[in-house]
Amino acid sequence: MTRVNETPSAVPGPSEQSDQNNDSAADQQEPREPTATDAKIRKPPVRRLILIALIVVGGIATLIYWLNARQYESTDDAFIEGTVIAVSPKVSAIVQRVYMNDNDQVKKGDLLVELDARDYQAALAQAEGNFASTQGKLLEAQAQVQVSQADVGEAQAELLVAQANAQNAQSDLNRFLALDERARSKQQMDNAIAAERTTAAQVEDAKARLTAAKAQVVNAQMAVQTAEGNLKAAEGALQQARNDVSYCKIYAETDGVITRKNVDPGIYIQIDQPMFSIVEYDVWVVANFKETQLDRIQPGQPVEISVDAFPRRKITGKVQSVQNGTGSRFSLLPPENATGNYVKIVQRVPVKIVLDPHQNDDPNHLLSPGMSVDPSIKVK
Repeated sequence: MTRVNETPSAVPGPSEQSDQNNDSAADQQEPREPTATDAKIRKPPVRRLILIALIVVGGIATLIYWLNARQYESTDDAFIEGTVIAVSPKVSAIVQRVYMNDNDQVKKGDLLVELDARDYQAALAQAEGNFASTQGKLLEAQAQVQVSQADVGEAQAELLVAQANAQNAQSDLNRFLALDERARSKQQMDNAIAAERTTAAQVEDAKARLTAAKAQVVNAQMAVQTAEGNLKAAEGALQQARNDVSYCKIYAETDGVITRKNVDPGIYIQIDQPMFSIVEYDVWVVANFKETQLDRIQPGQPVEISVDAFPRRKITGKVQSVQNGTGSRFSLLPPENATGNYVKIVQRVPVKIVLDPHQNDDPNHLLSPGMSVDPSIKVK
């Protein structure tokens, strides 16, 4: 049997083993460079803390915003409204002078336009003459009434005289009739009868003249009434002529700003032809809120208003009223909902907001009708 000699593995000697132990000890004592994993483990979680802080701050801010926002109802469907007065002439004439331009600020009583008044001044002179003439006719009619009343008095006096004569004649006739025929002559009897008949006729004639005199009084009084009517008509024509002359000067009826000027000297302007408009300073806000927002909106609630044209300006006001009906209901063509393809849409209801005093006093930042605003109503 053949014996194979195996080569023994190299076994470190005592010196080599000692060197290895020294190297491992050195490795344990010398610091090694940290790896990326070690950095993640040992580095403080700063980013995580920042993220948590942002989340907390954002949550607090959201809560604060929600608590504040729930106290307000706001909309961006809101506009400035105001009174715009369209000015037109009341008479037709040639324009002589114009004392204003577009965007001029005017005050009540300022002279703005002057028209040619010569034709109306001539009509005024004619009306004054007609008025004086009718006054004279009225005085004449009133004097005639007095004359007629005097004639009535004279006729009454004549009637009394005639009645007295008739009574005397009747008495004489009765005495003659009571006498014996032998104590009276036929001539005396005939004279007494004739006197009685004559005085009776005179009484009837006096009555007729009295009736005629009274009729003259009635006629004179009617003439007075007619003259008074003519005088009133003449007075009205005179006043109208004076008005026409005054209409030739057009003054500002209110404080405001001139807009849409359409008049110049030399043109012939007709009655009711628009010349310009005056926008008053008194404005308000019409805000179209959703019908789902109306539950908490009440008149008198304070409002903060932001104006798109003046973003750095804050305006205050209060709710005046809520329209009794949606905007679509009062449109020119209200929607017909009784159809098969009906789709429910949240309606909007106009809310009128009036401004607090002195909110539109800045001449360089005037609020004008049509401007967009964002009102916020404090409902709590």
